[in-house]
Amino acid sequence: MADVVVLPGGKFGPAAGMLMYAAAVPERRGATVHRHQWPAKLTDPFAPTAEAWVEDQVNPLLDTLGGTPLLIGKSLGSHAARLAAMRDLPAVWLTPLLTMPWIVAALGRTTAPFLLVGGTADEYWDGTAARRLTPHVLEIENANHGLFRPGPMIETITALGRMVTAMEQFLDTINQEDR
Repeated sequence: MADVVVLPGGKFGPAAGMLMYAAAVPERRGATVHRHQWPAKLTDPFAPTAEAWVEDQVNPLLDTLGGTPLLIGKSLGSHAARLAAMRDLPAVWLTPLLTMPWIVAALGRTTAPFLLVGGTADEYWDGTAARRLTPHVLEIENANHGLFRPGPMIETITALGRMVTAMEQFLDTINQEDR
């Protein structure tokens, strides 16, 4: 893949926290990273209307790129799942909103490979649904919506390391499938 589009969650930008590390994985493989910034705060990121709002933001960017970019979406960014399905784009969804039925439905229609990363202490994560939707799942025990784990900070850093490793393995897998 030549391009990667990073779609942040609702609280932090596209270069903060786990997205910084997530974007570095394809960037180190030569991809150009496009970090999308939401222009305004969405009133209700958990409403079905958020899907169209996200698509309205992301479609113009994808139109300028062409090809088959990889999407990396965190939380709010997972509302782009329908867009990924329609455009047949591979994706990495970090702490996706798997309790939102329209997101799960969109992921169920997706034919391109995607990785789901979430934690068992995240109220928006559904591990059973994740494993039903894709063979590419990283579920981190006791991790919350930010992949933070209780206890010493090394537990959270280890979780981020596992996320990076899962992404590297996922990209290796989809690159082999393209050959």
